[in-house]
Amino acid sequence: MIATARLLVLTLSLALLAGCAGWGGDSWREPQIRLVRVETVKARLHQQEFVLHLRVDNPNDSRLFIRNLAYSVRLNELMLAQDEASLWRSVGGHATRTFKITARTNLWQHLKPLAKLLKSEQPLHYRLQGELNTGLIVHRGLHLSRSGEIIPGDLQPE
Repeated sequence: MIATARLLVLTLSLALLAGCAGWGGDSWREPQIRLVRVETVKARLHQQEFVLHLRVDNPNDSRLFIRNLAYSVRLNELMLAQDEASLWRSVGGHATRTFKITARTNLWQHLKPLAKLLKSEQPLHYRLQGELNTGLIVHRGLHLSRSGEIIPGDLQPE
């Protein structure tokens, strides 16, 4: 009887260890994070509010839990926005989901440098950087980095 109980405990322990080893498998692929759209909500003198539309593509079989996103937006080397958003959402296995994140900034404090940048004929370089924290038990940090150029003449009305 005691030998059977020991065998049962040993078998159960090995089964649990095999299950834990499967959690950190090599088949996990990093999800793709893309900035899809930037929507202007409010554009007041002292505060501007934008909605960033981020699309997350999960190529894995398991559900991806997203906890929060820390991000920054720069125009040339000028910091326009830096914030952290708590999401607590999930993306199913082999699924795509778009999240909306509100970004607030005060461009008034950057008015003189921005005016100089907009008057120049040189393209402006923008950069969105962030880190998306995922997982409930096993935590992973996914990095987001998108950049491009804006031509100041395209921003001015005719």
